[in-house]
Amino acid sequence: MEMFRIAGGTRLAGSIRVEGSKNAALPILAASVAITGNVQLEQVPKLQDVTTMSTLLQGMGVSITRGHDNTVVMNSNEITSTIAPYELVRQMRAGICVLGPLLARFGTATVALPGGCKIGHRPVDLHLQGLSALGADIRIESGNIVASARQLRGCELDLLGSHGPTVTGTCNVMVAAALAQGTTVIRNAAREPEVADLARFLNSAGANIEGQGTSVIEIQGVEQLGPVHHTIIADRIEAATLAIAAAITGGSILIENAPTEHMQSVLDILREIGVLLKQSSDGLHVSAAGQLTPIVADINPYPGFPTDAQAQLMALLTLVPGESRVTDNVFPERFMHAAELIRMGADIDVRGKSAVIRGVPSLSAAPVMASDLRASAALVLAGIAAKGVTEIRRVYHLYRGYQQFDSKLNSLGARILRVDDGPDQDSVPIPAPHWDIRNVRESCD
Repeated sequence: MEMFRIAGGTRLAGSIRVEGSKNAALPILAASVAITGNVQLEQVPKLQDVTTMSTLLQGMGVSITRGHDNTVVMNSNEITSTIAPYELVRQMRAGICVLGPLLARFGTATVALPGGCKIGHRPVDLHLQGLSALGADIRIESGNIVASARQLRGCELDLLGSHGPTVTGTCNVMVAAALAQGTTVIRNAAREPEVADLARFLNSAGANIEGQGTSVIEIQGVEQLGPVHHTIIADRIEAATLAIAAAITGGSILIENAPTEHMQSVLDILREIGVLLKQSSDGLHVSAAGQLTPIVADINPYPGFPTDAQAQLMALLTLVPGESRVTDNVFPERFMHAAELIRMGADIDVRGKSAVIRGVPSLSAAPVMASDLRASAALVLAGIAAKGVTEIRRVYHLYRGYQQFDSKLNSLGARILRVDDGPDQDSVPIPAPHWDIRNVRESCD
């Protein structure tokens, strides 16, 4: 396995381009199985999660071709299996997003329950409740969700969970409802731009969806979804991470293709801290040359500050003079990165779903270990800003959500070296099998 060795103390400068959104690409890739004919997607990022989703879909019989320019062409006309096995779903929770599309088009689906998650409890009960409300028969057998339906029918349903609306649940139900009979109204729908992008994709394929981007989505079912050509939106989390990278190093960078219309809460917090932001036709200019100010930040569902940028924000606040507080109302347990930042000299006190951060003059290099995708990014940013050479293990988490992250940062002046750290049993992905579909059905039923 690889680790990063980072020589800190550099100031980032230059320009960099944001890739397509991981969190938009995954449900759109999954939704493609509900479509008859070719699907052409532009700006699909080259990420481990995208590879895992592609492997999952190919195992079902989906034809997938990737071009050199982040273009993906898919065709689901020859589906041979409606099973999503645990060996792949456990690597990527977004695998659950095939449930609604398979059920809608084929009337049956067997999808492994995703299992535990390092950033906190993430149940799928709202997915199942929503699909049941549409008329699906759902049961749990041997760790699998087994769903069937002769004909899905529109209804009114509510997708509000204990920590807010469910994003992937909204995606699952929306795709299923697009092919259901009659009208479906989803109340307390997730408002995230990635959900709206999925709706635009489906509408381009012939669906009739209104209200995306609001808390009430109305879907008039159609008989079939056809060929579509769609460009994935830019990744607001990658853009936020790059903006924070500029701020934590006192740098100045231009972020091209930054989806600023989806980043208002992030931009507001960075301005409050004292980061200088300027939007132009070239992109988002970010610089931080002066004194920064502590803040109180609440992490909430969109349009609030995103939980996927919480760890990166915390890394920045470790160097902001004074006392800041971050409260994560989405994933209250998402503070595993705090202990690693403390190893680097940060002063952080986690209190329930909040963390109190008292800024220190500088961070010092230390060996640290990444626990999840966004924690990995936070530790990389801390390493770039720290004094000395920081070693970060288990950086394979990064490959799930950032395309060539180290190369991009190095192009801005960072000094990140990939080093072989030997095998890590927890990190070795299970190779994608070439299934005999009959054997898969027998083993999963």
